[in-house]
Amino acid sequence: MQLNSRLTRVSAIAVCAVALAGCSTMKGWFSSKEKKSEKPAELVDFTASVNPQKIWSVNLGKGDAASGARQRPVVDGGRVYAAAAGAGVRALNLDNGQTLWSWSGEKKSRWSGGPGVGDGLVVVGSLDGEVIALDAMNGTERWRSKVNNEVIAAPAIQGGLVMVRSNDGRVTAFDAMSGAERWRWQADMPALTVRGNAGLTLGPGYLFVGNDNGKLVALSVNEGAELWDVTVAQPEGRSELERMNDVDGQPVIDDTLLYVSSFKPRTLAIEAPTGRVLWMQENGGTGGVGLGAYRLAVTDAKDVVWALDRSNGAAMWQQDAFARRKLSAPAVQGDYVVVGDYDGYLHWLRMDDGQLAARSRASRKAITAQPVVDDGMLLVQDSEGTLTAYRLEP
Repeated sequence: MQLNSRLTRVSAIAVCAVALAGCSTMKGWFSSKEKKSEKPAELVDFTASVNPQKIWSVNLGKGDAASGARQRPVVDGGRVYAAAAGAGVRALNLDNGQTLWSWSGEKKSRWSGGPGVGDGLVVVGSLDGEVIALDAMNGTERWRSKVNNEVIAAPAIQGGLVMVRSNDGRVTAFDAMSGAERWRWQADMPALTVRGNAGLTLGPGYLFVGNDNGKLVALSVNEGAELWDVTVAQPEGRSELERMNDVDGQPVIDDTLLYVSSFKPRTLAIEAPTGRVLWMQENGGTGGVGLGAYRLAVTDAKDVVWALDRSNGAAMWQQDAFARRKLSAPAVQGDYVVVGDYDGYLHWLRMDDGQLAARSRASRKAITAQPVVDDGMLLVQDSEGTLTAYRLEP
Protein backbone atom coordinates (compact mmCIF):
# COMPACT_ATOMS: atom_id res chain seq x y z
CA MET A 1 0.00 0.00 0.00
CA GLN A 2 2.92 2.32 0.65
CA LEU A 3 4.17 1.71 -2.88
CA ASN A 4 0.78 2.49 -4.38
CA SER A 5 0.52 5.66 -2.32
CA ARG A 6 3.95 6.79 -3.42
CA LEU A 7 3.18 6.04 -7.06
CA THR A 8 -0.02 8.05 -6.75
CA ARG A 9 1.90 11.04 -5.38
CA VAL A 10 4.57 10.81 -8.06
CA SER A 11 1.97 10.49 -10.80
CA ALA A 12 0.06 13.49 -9.49
CA ILE A 13 3.19 15.56 -9.43
CA ALA A 14 4.11 14.46 -12.94
CA VAL A 15 0.65 15.33 -14.25
CA CYS A 16 0.87 18.78 -12.68
CA ALA A 17 4.33 19.34 -14.10
CA VAL A 18 3.27 18.31 -17.59
CA ALA A 19 0.14 20.43 -17.38
CA LEU A 20 2.04 23.48 -16.27
CA ALA A 21 4.72 22.96 -18.90
CA GLY A 22 2.09 22.53 -21.60
CA CYS A 23 0.31 25.73 -20.67
CA SER A 24 3.54 27.70 -20.74
CA THR A 25 4.45 26.55 -24.25
CA MET A 26 1.11 27.01 -26.06
CA LYS A 27 1.51 29.98 -28.37
CA GLY A 28 -1.25 32.50 -28.77
CA TRP A 29 -2.95 31.75 -25.47
CA PHE A 30 -1.66 34.85 -23.70
CA SER A 31 -1.35 38.45 -24.84
CA SER A 32 1.99 40.26 -24.66
CA LYS A 33 0.59 42.31 -21.78
CA GLU A 34 -0.23 39.14 -19.81
CA LYS A 35 3.23 37.71 -20.53
CA LYS A 36 4.86 40.89 -19.28
CA SER A 37 2.80 40.81 -16.09
CA GLU A 38 4.16 37.33 -15.35
CA LYS A 39 7.75 38.58 -15.20
CA PRO A 40 9.36 39.14 -11.78
CA ALA A 41 8.85 42.63 -10.45
CA GLU A 42 11.71 44.98 -11.23
CA LEU A 43 13.72 46.24 -8.30
CA VAL A 44 12.89 49.86 -7.49
CA ASP A 45 15.31 52.59 -6.41
CA PHE A 46 15.11 53.84 -2.84
CA THR A 47 17.27 55.61 -0.26
CA ALA A 48 18.87 53.04 2.03
CA SER A 49 18.52 53.66 5.78
CA VAL A 50 20.88 50.91 6.95
CA ASN A 51 24.13 49.50 5.58
CA PRO A 52 24.52 45.69 5.32
CA GLN A 53 28.20 44.72 5.39
CA LYS A 54 29.26 41.43 3.83
CA ILE A 55 31.67 39.95 6.39
CA TRP A 56 32.65 36.73 4.65
CA SER A 57 31.51 34.27 1.99
CA VAL A 58 32.37 30.58 1.57
CA ASN A 59 31.61 28.14 -1.25
CA LEU A 60 30.56 24.90 0.43
CA GLY A 61 30.40 22.91 -2.80
CA LYS A 62 27.53 21.61 -4.88
CA GLY A 63 24.21 23.10 -3.82
CA ASP A 64 20.61 21.96 -3.52
CA ALA A 65 18.99 23.36 -6.67
CA ALA A 66 18.40 19.94 -8.21
CA SER A 67 17.03 18.30 -5.04
CA GLY A 68 14.53 20.97 -4.02
CA ALA A 69 15.89 20.94 -0.48
CA ARG A 70 16.33 24.24 1.32
CA GLN A 71 19.34 23.71 3.54
CA ARG A 72 20.16 26.26 6.22
CA PRO A 73 23.23 26.58 8.41
CA VAL A 74 22.96 26.25 12.18
CA VAL A 75 24.99 28.16 14.78
CA ASP A 76 26.16 26.73 18.10
CA GLY A 77 28.89 27.96 20.43
CA GLY A 78 30.36 30.48 17.98
CA ARG A 79 30.53 27.89 15.21
CA VAL A 80 28.53 27.65 12.01
CA TYR A 81 27.69 24.14 10.79
CA ALA A 82 26.60 23.88 7.17
CA ALA A 83 25.97 21.11 4.63
CA ALA A 84 25.79 21.01 0.84
CA ALA A 85 24.33 18.30 -1.39
CA GLY A 86 27.53 16.92 -2.89
CA ALA A 87 30.12 18.26 -0.47
CA GLY A 88 29.35 16.98 3.02
CA VAL A 89 29.51 19.06 6.19
CA ARG A 90 31.73 21.93 7.28
CA ALA A 91 32.29 23.71 10.61
CA LEU A 92 33.19 27.40 10.32
CA ASN A 93 34.14 30.20 12.67
CA LEU A 94 31.13 32.53 12.95
CA ASP A 95 33.22 35.70 13.07
CA ASN A 96 35.42 35.17 10.00
CA GLY A 97 34.18 32.09 8.10
CA GLN A 98 37.43 30.18 8.66
CA THR A 99 37.00 26.41 8.18
CA LEU A 100 37.54 24.51 11.44
CA TRP A 101 36.89 21.06 10.03
CA SER A 102 35.19 19.43 7.06
CA TRP A 103 33.72 16.01 6.38
CA SER A 104 32.86 14.81 2.89
CA GLY A 105 31.73 11.20 3.31
CA GLU A 106 31.08 9.24 0.12
CA LYS A 107 31.06 11.27 -3.09
CA LYS A 108 27.85 9.59 -4.26
CA SER A 109 25.88 10.69 -1.19
CA ARG A 110 23.41 13.54 -1.67
CA TRP A 111 23.22 15.42 1.63
CA SER A 112 19.97 17.27 1.93
CA GLY A 113 18.64 17.18 5.50
CA GLY A 114 20.64 19.06 8.04
CA PRO A 115 22.65 19.86 9.81
CA GLY A 116 21.16 19.49 13.25
CA VAL A 117 23.34 20.15 16.31
CA GLY A 118 23.17 19.04 19.95
CA ASP A 119 24.64 16.71 22.58
CA GLY A 120 28.08 17.17 21.01
CA LEU A 121 26.85 15.91 17.62
CA VAL A 122 26.26 17.30 14.15
CA VAL A 123 23.73 15.16 12.26
CA VAL A 124 22.81 15.21 8.56
CA GLY A 125 20.51 13.17 6.35
CA SER A 126 20.54 12.39 2.64
CA LEU A 127 18.19 11.88 -0.29
CA ASP A 128 18.99 8.17 0.03
CA GLY A 129 17.77 8.00 3.63
CA GLU A 130 21.21 7.91 5.23
CA VAL A 131 21.61 9.50 8.66
CA ILE A 132 25.17 10.38 9.73
CA ALA A 133 26.24 11.63 13.17
CA LEU A 134 29.56 13.50 13.45
CA ASP A 135 31.52 14.74 16.43
CA ALA A 136 30.79 18.48 16.69
CA MET A 137 34.34 19.31 17.81
CA ASN A 138 36.36 17.61 15.07
CA GLY A 139 33.97 16.13 12.47
CA THR A 140 34.83 12.50 13.23
CA GLU A 141 32.06 10.11 12.20
CA ARG A 142 30.37 8.66 15.30
CA TRP A 143 27.67 6.47 13.75
CA ARG A 144 25.39 6.06 10.75
CA SER A 145 21.89 4.71 10.35
CA LYS A 146 19.13 4.51 7.75
CA VAL A 147 15.50 5.51 7.22
CA ASN A 148 13.18 4.36 4.43
CA ASN A 149 12.80 7.65 2.58
CA GLU A 150 14.72 10.80 1.75
CA VAL A 151 15.57 13.28 4.50
CA ILE A 152 15.25 16.94 3.50
CA ALA A 153 14.69 18.51 6.94
CA ALA A 154 17.27 19.15 9.64
CA PRO A 155 17.32 16.59 12.49
CA ALA A 156 16.61 17.64 16.08
CA ILE A 157 18.67 16.51 19.08
CA GLN A 158 17.58 16.46 22.73
CA GLY A 159 17.71 14.20 25.78
CA GLY A 160 20.12 11.68 24.27
CA LEU A 161 17.99 11.22 21.15
CA VAL A 162 18.41 12.24 17.51
CA MET A 163 15.04 12.74 15.80
CA VAL A 164 14.85 12.62 12.00
CA ARG A 165 11.90 13.39 9.78
CA SER A 166 11.76 11.57 6.44
CA ASN A 167 9.70 12.50 3.40
CA ASP A 168 7.16 9.72 3.95
CA GLY A 169 5.75 11.53 7.00
CA ARG A 170 7.70 9.46 9.52
CA VAL A 171 9.73 10.70 12.48
CA THR A 172 12.37 8.26 13.71
CA ALA A 173 14.31 8.67 16.96
CA PHE A 174 17.83 7.26 17.29
CA ASP A 175 20.02 6.86 20.36
CA ALA A 176 22.52 9.75 20.27
CA MET A 177 25.36 7.53 21.50
CA SER A 178 24.90 4.44 19.35
CA GLY A 179 22.50 5.29 16.52
CA ALA A 180 20.12 2.50 17.53
CA GLU A 181 16.46 3.16 16.76
CA ARG A 182 14.34 4.05 19.82
CA TRP A 183 10.90 4.94 18.48
CA ARG A 184 8.90 5.86 15.36
CA TRP A 185 5.88 8.01 14.65
CA GLN A 186 3.96 8.21 11.36
CA ALA A 187 1.72 10.97 9.95
CA ASP A 188 -0.98 10.46 7.34
CA MET A 189 0.15 11.71 3.93
CA PRO A 190 -2.06 13.41 1.30
CA ALA A 191 -1.82 12.47 -2.37
CA LEU A 192 -0.01 15.66 -3.41
CA THR A 193 2.33 17.78 -1.31
CA VAL A 194 4.67 20.75 -1.60
CA ARG A 195 8.31 19.75 -2.16
CA GLY A 196 9.95 20.29 1.21
CA ASN A 197 9.53 19.49 4.88
CA ALA A 198 9.29 21.62 7.96
CA GLY A 199 12.25 21.36 10.27
CA LEU A 200 11.62 19.85 13.70
CA THR A 201 11.20 22.24 16.64
CA LEU A 202 12.08 21.34 20.22
CA GLY A 203 10.57 22.43 23.54
CA PRO A 204 11.35 21.04 27.00
CA GLY A 205 10.45 17.37 26.49
CA TYR A 206 8.37 18.22 23.39
CA LEU A 207 8.98 17.73 19.68
CA PHE A 208 6.78 19.85 17.39
CA VAL A 209 6.26 18.51 13.85
CA GLY A 210 4.60 20.38 10.98
CA ASN A 211 3.07 17.90 8.55
CA ASP A 212 2.01 17.69 4.91
CA ASN A 213 -1.59 17.04 6.00
CA GLY A 214 -1.90 20.57 7.40
CA LYS A 215 -1.47 19.61 11.05
CA LEU A 216 1.02 20.57 13.73
CA VAL A 217 1.66 17.71 16.15
CA ALA A 218 3.34 17.66 19.55
CA LEU A 219 5.22 14.46 20.42
CA SER A 220 6.89 13.33 23.61
CA VAL A 221 10.66 13.36 23.06
CA ASN A 222 11.19 10.31 25.26
CA GLU A 223 8.61 7.94 23.79
CA GLY A 224 7.30 9.56 20.60
CA ALA A 225 3.76 9.54 22.00
CA GLU A 226 1.37 12.02 20.38
CA LEU A 227 0.39 14.65 22.97
CA TRP A 228 -1.82 16.91 20.85
CA ASP A 229 -2.46 18.02 17.27
CA VAL A 230 -3.76 21.25 15.77
CA THR A 231 -5.12 21.72 12.25
CA VAL A 232 -3.28 24.72 10.86
CA ALA A 233 -5.09 24.68 7.51
CA GLN A 234 -7.91 22.61 6.00
CA PRO A 235 -7.48 20.85 2.60
CA GLU A 236 -10.01 23.00 0.75
CA GLY A 237 -10.60 22.84 -3.01
CA ARG A 238 -11.80 20.50 -5.74
CA SER A 239 -8.44 19.28 -7.04
CA GLU A 240 -5.48 17.79 -5.19
CA LEU A 241 -3.45 20.83 -6.25
CA GLU A 242 -5.96 23.22 -4.68
CA ARG A 243 -6.16 21.08 -1.53
CA MET A 244 -2.45 21.23 -0.70
CA ASN A 245 -2.15 22.57 2.84
CA ASP A 246 1.35 21.58 3.96
CA VAL A 247 2.90 22.98 7.11
CA ASP A 248 6.21 23.36 5.33
CA GLY A 249 8.02 26.01 7.40
CA GLN A 250 9.69 25.23 10.70
CA PRO A 251 7.53 26.24 13.69
CA VAL A 252 9.12 28.90 15.90
CA ILE A 253 8.95 28.70 19.69
CA ASP A 254 9.39 31.56 22.15
CA ASP A 255 8.99 30.61 25.79
CA THR A 256 5.61 28.78 25.80
CA LEU A 257 4.28 30.15 22.51
CA LEU A 258 4.51 28.51 19.10
CA TYR A 259 4.10 30.34 15.79
CA VAL A 260 3.51 28.36 12.60
CA SER A 261 2.39 29.04 9.02
CA SER A 262 1.10 26.80 6.22
CA PHE A 263 0.99 26.60 2.42
CA LYS A 264 -2.61 27.75 2.65
CA PRO A 265 -2.28 31.41 3.64
CA ARG A 266 -2.65 30.97 7.38
CA THR A 267 -0.53 31.65 10.46
CA LEU A 268 -1.33 30.52 14.00
CA ALA A 269 -0.12 31.27 17.53
CA ILE A 270 -0.42 28.21 19.76
CA GLU A 271 0.10 27.58 23.46
CA ALA A 272 2.88 24.99 23.28
CA PRO A 273 2.16 22.86 26.38
CA THR A 274 -1.56 22.45 25.63
CA GLY A 275 -2.05 22.97 21.89
CA ARG A 276 -4.61 25.73 22.52
CA VAL A 277 -4.89 28.12 19.56
CA LEU A 278 -4.52 31.73 20.71
CA TRP A 279 -5.10 33.41 17.36
CA MET A 280 -5.34 32.64 13.64
CA GLN A 281 -4.57 34.96 10.74
CA GLU A 282 -5.25 34.40 7.03
CA ASN A 283 -1.70 35.22 5.95
CA GLY A 284 1.13 32.73 5.58
CA GLY A 285 3.16 30.65 3.17
CA THR A 286 5.32 27.58 2.64
CA GLY A 287 8.31 29.01 4.50
CA GLY A 288 8.85 29.66 8.16
CA VAL A 289 8.10 32.58 10.43
CA GLY A 290 10.50 35.43 11.25
CA LEU A 291 10.14 36.38 14.91
CA GLY A 292 10.73 39.90 16.23
CA ALA A 293 10.23 41.40 19.67
CA TYR A 294 6.64 42.56 19.09
CA ARG A 295 5.85 41.41 15.57
CA LEU A 296 6.42 38.41 13.37
CA ALA A 297 6.90 38.30 9.60
CA VAL A 298 5.63 35.84 6.98
CA THR A 299 5.90 35.64 3.19
CA ASP A 300 2.87 34.44 1.24
CA ALA A 301 2.55 32.55 -2.05
CA LYS A 302 2.23 35.84 -3.98
CA ASP A 303 5.57 37.08 -2.60
CA VAL A 304 3.94 39.61 -0.30
CA VAL A 305 5.71 40.15 3.02
CA TRP A 306 3.42 40.64 6.02
CA ALA A 307 4.08 41.82 9.57
CA LEU A 308 1.67 40.48 12.18
CA ASP A 309 1.18 41.60 15.76
CA ARG A 310 2.47 38.85 18.04
CA SER A 311 -0.27 39.40 20.61
CA ASN A 312 -3.31 39.01 18.35
CA GLY A 313 -2.16 38.31 14.76
CA ALA A 314 -3.42 41.62 13.38
CA ALA A 315 -1.75 42.61 10.11
CA MET A 316 0.41 45.69 10.77
CA TRP A 317 1.70 46.20 7.24
CA GLN A 318 2.29 44.47 3.91
CA GLN A 319 5.06 44.96 1.35
CA ASP A 320 4.14 43.90 -2.19
CA ALA A 321 7.16 45.18 -4.14
CA PHE A 322 8.49 41.66 -4.81
CA ALA A 323 5.81 40.04 -6.97
CA ARG A 324 7.01 36.79 -8.64
CA ARG A 325 10.54 37.17 -7.23
CA LYS A 326 10.12 33.82 -5.39
CA LEU A 327 10.96 35.09 -1.94
CA SER A 328 12.43 32.99 0.83
CA ALA A 329 10.85 32.83 4.25
CA PRO A 330 11.77 35.92 6.29
CA ALA A 331 14.31 36.31 9.09
CA VAL A 332 14.52 39.16 11.59
CA GLN A 333 17.85 40.96 12.04
CA GLY A 334 17.57 43.65 14.69
CA ASP A 335 14.82 46.05 13.63
CA TYR A 336 14.60 44.65 10.10
CA VAL A 337 12.89 41.84 8.21
CA VAL A 338 15.17 40.12 5.68
CA VAL A 339 14.11 38.02 2.67
CA GLY A 340 16.07 36.52 -0.22
CA ASP A 341 14.88 36.14 -3.82
CA TYR A 342 15.33 34.05 -6.97
CA ASP A 343 18.16 36.26 -8.27
CA GLY A 344 20.38 36.16 -5.19
CA TYR A 345 19.31 39.51 -3.72
CA LEU A 346 18.69 40.12 -0.04
CA HIS A 347 16.13 42.75 0.93
CA TRP A 348 15.93 44.47 4.33
CA LEU A 349 12.56 45.97 5.35
CA ARG A 350 11.89 48.18 8.36
CA MET A 351 10.02 46.16 10.97
CA ASP A 352 8.00 49.17 12.11
CA ASP A 353 6.47 50.08 8.73
CA GLY A 354 7.69 47.61 6.04
CA GLN A 355 9.53 50.24 4.00
CA LEU A 356 12.58 49.19 1.96
CA ALA A 357 15.71 49.82 4.03
CA ALA A 358 18.60 48.10 2.21
CA ARG A 359 19.49 45.68 -0.57
CA SER A 360 22.55 43.55 -1.27
CA ARG A 361 23.29 40.88 -3.82
CA ALA A 362 24.66 37.94 -1.89
CA SER A 363 24.82 35.61 -4.89
CA ARG A 364 23.99 35.06 -8.55
CA LYS A 365 21.91 32.03 -7.57
CA ALA A 366 18.51 31.69 -5.95
CA ILE A 367 18.10 32.09 -2.21
CA THR A 368 15.35 29.65 -1.30
CA ALA A 369 16.27 28.81 2.31
CA GLN A 370 15.22 31.03 5.20
CA PRO A 371 18.20 33.13 6.41
CA VAL A 372 19.55 32.50 9.90
CA VAL A 373 20.37 35.22 12.46
CA ASP A 374 22.67 34.64 15.43
CA ASP A 375 24.53 37.19 17.59
CA GLY A 376 23.56 39.93 15.16
CA MET A 377 25.05 38.07 12.19
CA LEU A 378 22.82 37.10 9.26
CA LEU A 379 23.76 33.91 7.40
CA VAL A 380 22.28 33.02 4.04
CA GLN A 381 22.92 29.90 1.95
CA ASP A 382 22.04 29.97 -1.74
CA SER A 383 20.81 27.07 -3.88
CA GLU A 384 24.32 26.34 -5.20
CA GLY A 385 25.99 26.03 -1.81
CA THR A 386 27.50 29.48 -1.20
CA LEU A 387 27.20 30.64 2.42
CA THR A 388 27.46 34.39 3.14
CA ALA A 389 27.50 36.37 6.40
CA TYR A 390 26.28 39.96 6.94
CA ARG A 391 26.29 42.48 9.76
CA LEU A 392 24.31 45.72 9.78
CA GLU A 393 26.00 49.10 10.05
CA PRO A 394 24.06 52.35 10.70
